[in-house]
Amino acid sequence: MSIDSADDLEGMKRAGLVVAEALRAMSRATREGVTTGEIDEAGAAVFRRHGARSAPQLVYGFPGINLISVNDEIVHGIPGSRRLRPGDVVKLDVTGEVDGYIADAATTIVIPPASIESDALSTSARTAFDEACKVARAGRLVSDIGAAVEARVHADGFSVVRALTGHGVGRTIHESPTVPNYRDPRQRDVLTDGLVLTIEPIISARPCGVVQSEDGWTLRTSNGCLAAHYEHTMVITAGAPILLTA
Repeated sequence: MSIDSADDLEGMKRAGLVVAEALRAMSRATREGVTTGEIDEAGAAVFRRHGARSAPQLVYGFPGINLISVNDEIVHGIPGSRRLRPGDVVKLDVTGEVDGYIADAATTIVIPPASIESDALSTSARTAFDEACKVARAGRLVSDIGAAVEARVHADGFSVVRALTGHGVGRTIHESPTVPNYRDPRQRDVLTDGLVLTIEPIISARPCGVVQSEDGWTLRTSNGCLAAHYEHTMVITAGAPILLTA
């Protein structure tokens, strides 16, 4: 969506704050021995307190509240009875709807003790996000975001999962434009002042394809390698973007 009024901006800020609070609560709950279902409940409790709803559940009928993916699971993992173990790479992805506005954020947490690879992979996703924010300015091409992500990830020795992208967001989960995590010459959209979108590096330890699990939701790396994910919703401006879910 594009921010067209003060009401839109305030609505998106409210949604962003709730998503940020839920993600923090889930991050605090993420530790050895807990189940992914228990982590999901930590986020769900925040949603209930603020009258928010799970956007994946609302829009797509997702069977959980929040998306929790572990190790080679890239995105869309269903929370449940799985207990976290030392070294697990856990992706927490929260998308909430508040009064008709939707915000989206994700982070990767490695359960100690972290391997050198898993620690570096999660750091690379966040650093790639930071690099992309430097070029996320009104008047720049959407593809400049992907170029910044790809350059950082490749410099770190990892790979972008090309099948999964960032996106516009606001009134539903996935809106225009598509925001690839690599320089795509076919993506010629220009970033505009007030545009709301996500930047979300989704990366893997090695080049891989994407396969769907038997549950019909969880997407995994085709070769079993680790994956990481980092994301925030933001408003594009002439200067630094306004991070709504930080």
